[in-house]
Parts: sequence; C-alpha cells; structure tokens
Amino acid sequence: MSAATYSHGHHASVVGAHAARTVANSAAYLSPLLEPGTRILDVGCGPGSITIDLARRVGETGHVVGIDASAEVVETARAAAAQARVANVEFRVGDAYDPTPGEQWDVVHAHQVLQHLGDPVAALGAWRAIGDLVAAREVVYSATTIHPLTPELARWRELMVQLQGANGGDGDAGAKLKSWARSAGFTSVETDVETWCFESAAGRAFWGGQWVERALHSAFADGTERHGLADATQRQAISDAWGAWSRDEDGWMAMLHGWILAR
Repeated sequence: MSAATYSHGHHASVVGAHAARTVANSAAYLSPLLEPGTRILDVGCGPGSITIDLARRVGETGHVVGIDASAEVVETARAAAAQARVANVEFRVGDAYDPTPGEQWDVVHAHQVLQHLGDPVAALGAWRAIGDLVAAREVVYSATTIHPLTPELARWRELMVQLQGANGGDGDAGAKLKSWARSAGFTSVETDVETWCFESAAGRAFWGGQWVERALHSAFADGTERHGLADATQRQAISDAWGAWSRDEDGWMAMLHGWILAR
C-alpha cells in the first residue's frame, strides 16, 4: 500500500492544539450512539483528548483503546488519562492498517486520520473487519472560509492541500469519505458535515496563535521546505498573517468536515 508522511508532525504547538479536541467539538455526530458498555477503538488518537472523552461517555462498563503510530504521543495520552483519572481507557502504539489483531470492537473511530494515509480504502477495509460500526470525520481544507482572506491566508489554505498531496495523503478527505467507504465494502453509509468556527477573541487566539508557531516550526515548515512549496520568507508571512488575523475583531473562520457512520 502507498506510504504517506504525517503532515502535521508532533511539535508542541500541534500536540497542544490537538489536545483541545473533545467529543463535543470533534465527534458530535457519534454522541447519540455512545452507550454504557460500548467498546471503542480510537485510531490515530494523538494526545488522547477525544479518546478519554469517549471513555467517560461509555462509563465504567465500557472500554476504549486509543492507538497511534507515535510512541511519544502515546505516552502523552497515557499521562493525560492518568491525570484525568479515567480508568477504562488504554493507549497503545499501533498501525492504522492492522490496528488490533484478534480483537473486535463495537465502534472503530478515527478523527482526521484518513487524510494522512496513502491507502484510505485499505484502512477502512481493515476497520470494517474488526468493527460493527466505523465512524470517521475528516476536513475539507479547500472549503475553509477565512475573513479577512489575505493573500497569505489564501496561500496557507492552498498549501494545506498541496502539502497533504505531496506527503501522499489527501487534504480534502472529508468530501471523499462516502466514496472510500463504499469502495471498502460498506453497504450502509450515513454521511453529513460538522464544522469548526473560530471567531471569538479566544477562538481566534487559539487557532491563529497555534499557526503563528506551526507555520515556522512544525512539520508544516519542514514539509513545505522539503517539497519546495514555500520558503522561509513565505512561511514568515503566513505566520505574521495568522497573528494579525487573531488580533482582528472582524476575524472569522470556518472549517468544513465530512463524517461517516459506516456499517
């Protein structure tokens, strides 16, 4: 299967931003199906904030396992679970294409994972084999709406799609989930959209603030340099533009995410 490089990396600015994700803001479509006793596998769990929230929602009789390819971020997730005192969750280093050999799950969940995989259909097929229900949500970067849309922020939007493609992934994965799931053999695929909106002072500080750092120091910087997509001057301009946007009281941004519930 096709190899792919994780476009975001694990710089502190990235991990910190990902740790702000919860079921409410990143998997609300799945919430009505979370019942006590549910067994959930969370693929590509990152720092574990969604995983831990899932564990809280399925109660002590439920069990949640988060897997990630990065041993470092798995340790971060374990520390977060210990600090939160959530006992019905565990974290492992694992492979999205063969996540838990010999184990079966009520739900296999993935948030912003398939966009980073070289063969998302193969991954979905592997999840179908071990899960009664597969729940996945992915961004559509090209549909991101930003105001004011400066040339630098428009270029950031373009770069997010270009970098994902150069790394072997797909920055518009959210629009393709239904197609991928059908190709993976699912016969029932429910699909719709959820959004993120950042417009309050706190929301702008969160989103713009992380990208002031990420544009210069994360895998975004390394990747755009390596693939010849942007140079240091251009990345500095993008960083400055996000800083200005975060301070602009008129600043507004929405990100479209497609989701599926596939059986």
